[in-house]
Amino acid sequence: MGSSPISVAHLDTGSAFRGGQEALLNLARALAGRGVRQVIVSPQGSVLASRAEAAGIAHIPSSNLKSLRRMLRDFDIVHSHSGRAQNLAFCATVGLPVRRVASRHVAFEPNHPAIHRLKYSLTCHGIVAVSEAVRATLLRSGIAPEHIEVIPTGVEWPGTLPARDSHAGFAAGHLGAFTHEKGQDVAIEAAGLLASRVPDLQMILAGDGPLRPTAAPANVALPGHVENRGEFFAGLDVFVMPSRSEAWGLAALEAMAHGLPVIASSTGGLKEMIDDGVTGWLVPPGDAPALADAIERAARDREALRAMGLRAREHARRFSIQENAARMETLYRKLLDH
Repeated sequence: MGSSPISVAHLDTGSAFRGGQEALLNLARALAGRGVRQVIVSPQGSVLASRAEAAGIAHIPSSNLKSLRRMLRDFDIVHSHSGRAQNLAFCATVGLPVRRVASRHVAFEPNHPAIHRLKYSLTCHGIVAVSEAVRATLLRSGIAPEHIEVIPTGVEWPGTLPARDSHAGFAAGHLGAFTHEKGQDVAIEAAGLLASRVPDLQMILAGDGPLRPTAAPANVALPGHVENRGEFFAGLDVFVMPSRSEAWGLAALEAMAHGLPVIASSTGGLKEMIDDGVTGWLVPPGDAPALADAIERAARDREALRAMGLRAREHARRFSIQENAARMETLYRKLLDH
C-alpha cells in the first residue's frame, strides 16, 4: 500500500447489475480494505446503488454535469467502468486536476476505429484492459501500448466451499444475462443433442435478460436470478460458458474458484483463463456439437472431472480480487506521479 491515501470516484451508467457492475463493486470493496477513499456514482435506483450502500461504500446518484463536476473535483482518480461512463467522466472533469482511468470490459472490434482511438487516447490518462484480448483490440485501433494496462478482473476466492450438492444425474450450468453474446441458445442446442447420449444431464441456465426463453427442453432448467451463487455452484458438476464474445468471463472464473472445471468458448479472455484439458475445455464459439461433445466427455469420467475442478480452483487463486486491487492501486499511483 502506498504511503498516503488516495481517493477514487467510480462512474457507471448501467441500471442492471451484470458483470461490469459486479467487477466494480468487488474492486471497490477490495480497495476499501487498502484504505482508499471511494464513492460510486451510478443512476438513482440502480441495483449497483443499493448493493454499494449495503457494502458500506458511499453512493451518489449521477445527476447534472454541474453538480457532478463540483463533487469530482475533490477526488484524485475518476475511474469510469463503461464507454458511456467515460464520456460522462470526461465532460464532468475536463480542466480539473484529476486523473481519468477507463476500464474496457468488451473485446469486440469498434465500428469506427479512428473515433475509438481518439476517444481512448485523448479523454483518459490510462486504460485498463481486462484481458490481453481487449488489449489487442485497443492496439488494432491505434492506441499507444504505453496507454494500456492489462489488469484481469478479480474474483473473491472462497476460502471454504459449501458441501457439494448430492444431486442425482449430471448437472452442467451457466450463470449470466441472456444475451446473444453469452450464447445460452448454443447451450440449449447442445442439451438437445445430448438427450439420448447423456440421459441424466440437467442443463441449468441461471439469470435473466432480454433473450431468456419462456420454455425450454425437458433437460434444461431456467431458474432465473440466483441469489446464493455458492449454493448454485455447489449443485453443478461442470460450468459452461458458451459465449460468442467474451472480454474476460468473470462467471467462469468464479465457477473455477468454487472448484468447477469450465467448458468455454475459445474466445477473448476465456482462452487466457482456461488451460485446455487441465482446468477445463475450450470449444469453438457458436459450435453446439463441439460443446455437446465436451459435456459428454466430462460426464464420462466424473472422478477425473473432480480432480480437474481442484486444479481449476487453484488456478483461479491467481486472479483474486486482492491481486486485482493491488495492481489497480499501483496504476492509480503511477498516473498521479505523472
